Amino acid sequence: MLGYHAVMINLKFLGATGTVTGSRYLVEAHGKKVLIDAGMFQGPKDLRLRNWAPFPVEPSSLDTVILTHAHIDHTGILPLLVRQGFGGPTLATPPTLRLLRVLLPDAAHLQEEDARYANKVGATKHTPALPLFNLEDVKQALRTIRPIAFGDSYTVHLGMHLRYHRQGHILGAGAAELRIKAAGEHVTIYFSGDVGRYDAPILPPPEPYPGSTYLVVESTYGNRLHAATDPRDDLAEIIKEAVERGGVILIPAFAIDRTQEVLYYLRELVQDEAIPPVPIYLDSPMAREATAAYRDTVREHDVETRHLRENGVDPLTPPNLTMVGRTEESKRLNNLRGPAIIISASGMATGGRILHHLRHRLPRPDTTVLFVGYQAEGTRGRDILEGAESVKIFGEMVPVRAQVRSISSLSAHADADELEIWMARSETQPKTVFVTHGEPAASMAMAERITRRFGWPCVIPTLEESYRLV
Repeated sequence: MLGYHAVMINLKFLGATGTVTGSRYLVEAHGKKVLIDAGMFQGPKDLRLRNWAPFPVEPSSLDTVILTHAHIDHTGILPLLVRQGFGGPTLATPPTLRLLRVLLPDAAHLQEEDARYANKVGATKHTPALPLFNLEDVKQALRTIRPIAFGDSYTVHLGMHLRYHRQGHILGAGAAELRIKAAGEHVTIYFSGDVGRYDAPILPPPEPYPGSTYLVVESTYGNRLHAATDPRDDLAEIIKEAVERGGVILIPAFAIDRTQEVLYYLRELVQDEAIPPVPIYLDSPMAREATAAYRDTVREHDVETRHLRENGVDPLTPPNLTMVGRTEESKRLNNLRGPAIIISASGMATGGRILHHLRHRLPRPDTTVLFVGYQAEGTRGRDILEGAESVKIFGEMVPVRAQVRSISSLSAHADADELEIWMARSETQPKTVFVTHGEPAASMAMAERITRRFGWPCVIPTLEESYRLV
């Protein structure tokens, strides 16, 4: 066995470079290979095709996978790694495991549906088209996950320890702090995961960055600021306008966190009589289960949410809320007359039940499509938001005549100012900051801001670029 004095530490970037998806970072130390996040690439076709390429590291050679949070762009390739030989363990916080029991089966279902559709219309170069992974792969992957509580120091391998720090981004989201013994001292690599907001409801704000030898930080909103307005006021204004038109409000919302935040605000607005108690339909089985997870995980709630629960208020159930279950119930919403609100996944309109609603209602001028989260480059949501006259849904071009609105302040990602606040209380200066998980302009702006404010050296890595840290 190598002594600590001989240890080399390498960090390789296998994803989330030049894009906000496919989070995958490989740490090699003490003869072990540890993968931080196992994300799926999402968005444009050229990115999605990366999921089908051979994994840059032989999956069977991985010793451990560490997940920062449950979003598919951080976890979605795990079932494939397991099928290809990774035997675990996979480390995650307990709430992340709870959410993955919902998210990963849904991801497998979508993979299988896509394969069936491709075979049906002959839109495949290979016969038959196959899913990237299936439900059995997901079951095997879930069996590898070992829950690690926030704040605990966990021995990943001899000379390597993990500690999770709450990030507030979604339920269970944590920064992963790796502490590695080398050359008679400890080297710490701090992976931010996705940093949350400071004024969002339900979850506490992110814990400040404490400092480390190296920092890997996201930059999703590295060149942007969220609107300074109160999202409740924006939401109330948009809903009242739509109610006056008598139309249906479609809210494409991420099943995890964004749906729960919207439900929280809708309950407040109806309670305060800021909006009329119009019918609200939550049409997403995954969002329904995720909402139950949020409701049950009381120890992760912020003070205000706990206070509501103690006083007998369900913070996530506005009046006139209907949970839509079966597909037949979802289809019946096509006959729904407004005013009404339909919340459905996916948040970027890349799949899920929201596509059926968009196909049916985008051509109608009385419809309002309200985006409440980040729309990545190349997604259908981004096209609609940027004023596309028509979008392709299920192989046909659908005209966009609906009113299109957006509330950026509902994002679960910290903006540029908030990322700076998150780093400002660091007790030590990192030797290098690796700026990742952002489109190129956002990462560049974030790196420049960090250097200007803190004087920390920054690097924007490229795909499969490797750095020797020790």
